[in-house]
Amino acid sequence: MASWNSLPLEICYQTLGWIAFFSWSFSFYPQVILNYKRKSVVGLNFDFLVLNVTKHTSYLIYNVVLFFSPVVQRQYREKYGFDELIPVAANDVAFSMDAVLLTLFTLYQVIIYERGNQKVSKICMSISSVVWIIAIVCVILASQSHSWLWLISVFNSIQVVMTAIKYIPQAWMNFRRKSTVGWSIGNILLDLLGGVMNFAQMGLQSIDQGTLVNFYGNIGKTLLSLEVVFFDLLFVIQHYILYPFKTDTFPVISEETVVTPLLKSPDTSEESSTV
Repeated sequence: MASWNSLPLEICYQTLGWIAFFSWSFSFYPQVILNYKRKSVVGLNFDFLVLNVTKHTSYLIYNVVLFFSPVVQRQYREKYGFDELIPVAANDVAFSMDAVLLTLFTLYQVIIYERGNQKVSKICMSISSVVWIIAIVCVILASQSHSWLWLISVFNSIQVVMTAIKYIPQAWMNFRRKSTVGWSIGNILLDLLGGVMNFAQMGLQSIDQGTLVNFYGNIGKTLLSLEVVFFDLLFVIQHYILYPFKTDTFPVISEETVVTPLLKSPDTSEESSTV
């Protein structure tokens, strides 16, 4: 059975892991609180939320199964080495559960609060449907061959892909509106901290074990951290540098609305000629 070589590194690993857990878990609350205070979800992209449900559900399946299943843990060690530590910690499982619940609660806020003309796009619904159809097919295939490690690796890959694309609708909406109003920067700052701590946690485990298996054996967690840091930095730039104007009066642009330059002066010549 694999074990830690250094007690101080193990303590640091657990500490960073729980910092990441609290940062990522609390990162959902600023958006929830902002929605409650405004009694509105205008400015929060619904595609982001729907894709986020698929992402976190897939990550929850991966973390829970690898953390609790002796069969999957045995298959993992047969593939990567019997001396390797399982790359999923208790904080990963706790975060995944919290993330699914809070994302579902935010979707509930979408139902009860003012949402303007925003709605979930057909592209988003199509992507989510295709992903879950693929997941169901993989479950059927894995049940026949008992390839459970392969199956949860599929769910891990799903969460990586969904993480890569889930931020794009929100970033694009911010760009089109030239505003981040309605999108909580507190969410982003805590999310960024969690991503950094998560990556540092993996680094400590690799140092202790003297191998990089921790990174490529759980490539999903590695890519998750890198994707989170990249997109959160993009949102920080949008919020503080590109669109620092914080008035809550920007127009909401739906996916079906034709985009017009927000800074263009309205053409009043036709109206004047009819007066």
